[in-house]
Amino acid sequence: MTTVTRFAPSPTGYIHVGNLRTALMNYLVARKAGGSFILRIDDTDQERSKEEYVDALKADLEWLGLSWDREERQSLRLDRYEAAAESLRSMGRLYECFESPTELDLKRKKQLNMHKPPVYDRAALAATEAQKEAWRDEGREGYWRFLLDQVRIEWTDGIIGPISIDAASVSDPVLIKTTGQVLYTFASSVDDIQMGVTHIVRGADHVTNTATQIQIMQALGGRPPEFAHHSLLTGPQGEELSKRLGALSIRDLREGGIAPEALLSMMARLGSSQPVELRMSLDELAEGFDLGQFGAAPTKFDPADLIPLTRARNHHLPFSAVADRVAKLGIPAAQAEAFWAVASKNIDKLDDLGQWADLVLNGAEPAVAPEDAEFIATAMALLPEPPFTATTWSEWTGAVKAATGRKGKGLFMPLRRALTGMDHGPEMADLLPLLHKVRAKG
Repeated sequence: MTTVTRFAPSPTGYIHVGNLRTALMNYLVARKAGGSFILRIDDTDQERSKEEYVDALKADLEWLGLSWDREERQSLRLDRYEAAAESLRSMGRLYECFESPTELDLKRKKQLNMHKPPVYDRAALAATEAQKEAWRDEGREGYWRFLLDQVRIEWTDGIIGPISIDAASVSDPVLIKTTGQVLYTFASSVDDIQMGVTHIVRGADHVTNTATQIQIMQALGGRPPEFAHHSLLTGPQGEELSKRLGALSIRDLREGGIAPEALLSMMARLGSSQPVELRMSLDELAEGFDLGQFGAAPTKFDPADLIPLTRARNHHLPFSAVADRVAKLGIPAAQAEAFWAVASKNIDKLDDLGQWADLVLNGAEPAVAPEDAEFIATAMALLPEPPFTATTWSEWTGAVKAATGRKGKGLFMPLRRALTGMDHGPEMADLLPLLHKVRAKG
């Protein structure tokens, strides 16, 4: 059987790192097996779904290199859901309810006060047709629940392992709202069967949904896919991350200079027994991907950990990948590749290239300690005018050493500070030939 996975976002906002983790896991399962990866837009909530978010999530996936084999939209499949609903009604597995939200809330509170689980009591099953008509005459609108078989629902999860949930401990799920809107639990069950989805990886917060969806799929004559529920992300101290996920959108991380390879490398390994290591291609990530290596415990995520991965990725980039960016900084073509060779080892993000271009083209404000002022004046007098060559640094420092008697750190560090304004950076022998201007010369 061909492996088929799907990523099914609701276009009600920008996708974040939690969404990416789900998308990437499903993508890698399909790619490793030579299968198919579906992008399904779960847009049955027409009030909250917006086309701008569809466009944004596609742009994010394309930036990451996560291509899909086909696209589906739930809003174009409403007739399929109605047909499935009619099938369930004919079996007596879909029943109409009329309780208001207030009445349901009162029932839940009463059950909790009695130390009972707040499970729907199925009162609607006892309502006669006359009673239903009376409620409609009052202006009430019905909604529809799926009648669960109150047995244990069991499956072997690809990450958590064996799971057993007593359906009697779960409320019959609402599948269709009073507005007629088909809810996620139902639409996804229909789609996953009809689209031939074989594997679903999603967050651990969906475990109960999975139990009810297994019964819905079976009632519709379908074979449930293999499920795997990955751990949820927390902050670096174990704090709840969900409230911060909006600030961790892929869109904002991209604009903040985080490299796609850094994000993918982290999300493909975070929460597993495998170390997070930079991988420059999705093929590399897929080759070593194994759901069995992941644990169920909450997983700590620190956005700061993306910086060293981004730095490492930038070190691996060939000049051809950044040639246009370097040219836009004003670096002459003859120096561009040498500039990248030097700067790439001294940046966290590609946007940091701007400060190195400014140093090369305009020089840096000298950092000269009072005790080094006379030494720097002597040294600058010995420095030839640009352009500098590959031997200028060694020749110049040799001359300065002979003239002042300084050597080692006492010689080289003040010269670096005078030329770059910094204590650390590239090898000066490599950087000096790139400098167009030295402010310390006056």
